Amino acid sequence: MESGAAVVELQRNSTNFANIVEEIVKLEKKIFPKHESLARSFDQELRKNNTGLLYMMDLHGEVVGYVMYSWPSSLSASITKLAVKESRRRQGHGEALLKAAIQKCRTRNIHRISLDVDPLRIPAMGLYKKLGFQVDSLIKCYYSGDRDANRMYLDFASN
Repeated sequence: MESGAAVVELQRNSTNFANIVEEIVKLEKKIFPKHESLARSFDQELRKNNTGLLYMMDLHGEVVGYVMYSWPSSLSASITKLAVKESRRRQGHGEALLKAAIQKCRTRNIHRISLDVDPLRIPAMGLYKKLGFQVDSLIKCYYSGDRDANRMYLDFASN
């Protein structure tokens, strides 16, 4: 990861909130197929209780990636989105974002974090396993009729 890149928590009252959300929505549209994208409802997602978003900005003020997570209960959390600009992948940005989200969950005394990932996304699967996530189950037709998902979890009691 480049030096100077920082993981920042998105704050609704920050002066650059609208600009950051606009950049993240653009990234969301580029990375995810329309039916998987939160671009149209991003602001609504951010308004939900117990939802957090961390983003990474480079030295030029450009958003290079983000992670959205939620904690619906005091015991569990979900990583709902993790995305890094295509040109900035395989440089440690996704790992830094995911580690920061895990740390945020730990400070809330969350016991388990789950996420869903297409098993064909080999780099993503590798990252999640590297950070201790384990495959829990396969969800058939999760993304579409021909695309499944692995439900993965990180259990702090076993780490």
